Amino acid sequence: MTTSSSERGVSLGMPELPAPAYPDDVRARLERDAREVIARYPDSRSALLPLLHLVQSEEGHVTRTGMQFCADVLELTTAEVTAVATFYTMYRRRPSGDYQVGVCTNTLCAVMGGDAIFEALQEHLGVGNSETTGDGKVTLEHIECNAACDFAPVVMVNWEFFDNQTVQSAKRLVDDLRAGREVLPTRGASLCTFKETARILAGFPDERAGATAAGGSAGPASLVGLRLAKGEATPARVVHPRDGAPQDPSRDTAPQDEPRDRPGQAPTEHPSSHDAPQDTSASDPAHPAGPVAEEGE
Repeated sequence: MTTSSSERGVSLGMPELPAPAYPDDVRARLERDAREVIARYPDSRSALLPLLHLVQSEEGHVTRTGMQFCADVLELTTAEVTAVATFYTMYRRRPSGDYQVGVCTNTLCAVMGGDAIFEALQEHLGVGNSETTGDGKVTLEHIECNAACDFAPVVMVNWEFFDNQTVQSAKRLVDDLRAGREVLPTRGASLCTFKETARILAGFPDERAGATAAGGSAGPASLVGLRLAKGEATPARVVHPRDGAPQDPSRDTAPQDEPRDRPGQAPTEHPSSHDAPQDTSASDPAHPAGPVAEEGE
């Protein structure tokens, strides 16, 4: 008696069936939006990246249906669209949560506690990298760099910054997200869902009151070089690592009998985690999110 290849669980490499189409009303709405996006570019295929964000805003990830839609409206092959969608990590290929929580585990953030935060959140949430909690609220992932080294360790939620994090503050952050409590980023606009974020990244205006005006910014340490390059008369203030003492960047050395510390000078408005540990953070006034442990703990 012989068994068929399907009964033995052997794949014959048969091609997948065509992707199911969007419902007519959804496709008509997406086509209107797609025309608006495509009109911004002299070459229609240049609109592929924002269109992938557009279809991601519909289902929360880029589906085969979404890629087929992009191929149709841009007159590309599905292979061309798939090559782009699988290259960029901002495009999710499977269902994900309302809040993408990314923990930077690159060198500086890792040394400052990013690895510990990521491991603690995996255990706290019961998920692995790029996995989503059972309630569909949070997808956890490690990120190579959030470009905010002067506020390390940094966590991002739907690409908004949460600076100077600790294991305790990061746990509190994801708990608040899952409970539906208001959570305010350290910098930038207030949080919205991942689908809403994807639509904004597709190039459509953020219609939330005050969101556009709430801009994020690099930290003081990141901007020193730019200020010096502009020839600003007043040297930018650089915070000495750990002891919080300001330093004049125009001087490489100081006389032996001249102390570098100026205890009377106020700290920067949003101190980096390279300063002395802070008791609070602007991340969430109701729940201080800055370093709360003494250095070395």
